[in-house]
Amino acid sequence: MTKITSLDLTPFYRNTIGMDRIFDRVMDQVDSVGTTGNYPPYNIFRVGEDEYKIQVAVAGFDEGEVEIEYREGRLTITGQQQPKDNTDIEYMHHGISSRDFTRSFTLAEYVEVNDAVVENGILTVSLERIVPETMKPKAISIIHKK
Repeated sequence: MTKITSLDLTPFYRNTIGMDRIFDRVMDQVDSVGTTGNYPPYNIFRVGEDEYKIQVAVAGFDEGEVEIEYREGRLTITGQQQPKDNTDIEYMHHGISSRDFTRSFTLAEYVEVNDAVVENGILTVSLERIVPETMKPKAISIIHKK
């Protein structure tokens, strides 16, 4: 298996204009894959042709302890639990994680965040790709002159 970090992207740069940012973002994502860990677990799936959802397990986090920020093509979900007064609780087994987290997703151009809902300990972020009319393909008529 070839590692993407060892690939020479020069041919792509030679044949594309303005795509260097995309290649840089892909390489940044590849470099950061090993550092994000696997907590909290999450799902990404497509609902329609231009609609997507991200589900993140946020069980144990109260209202106000999870924040979502979208900036410059990056969606960041952060969970930070507030200290709770548990002096009278003695855990026999503490299997539900209560650690803070930050999970980031790179969104493609024209992908917008519609809403975010928490239900049954699962945060669902709804996304939609809205391509402007000026960016959609169009047929160009040809004028023949004699």
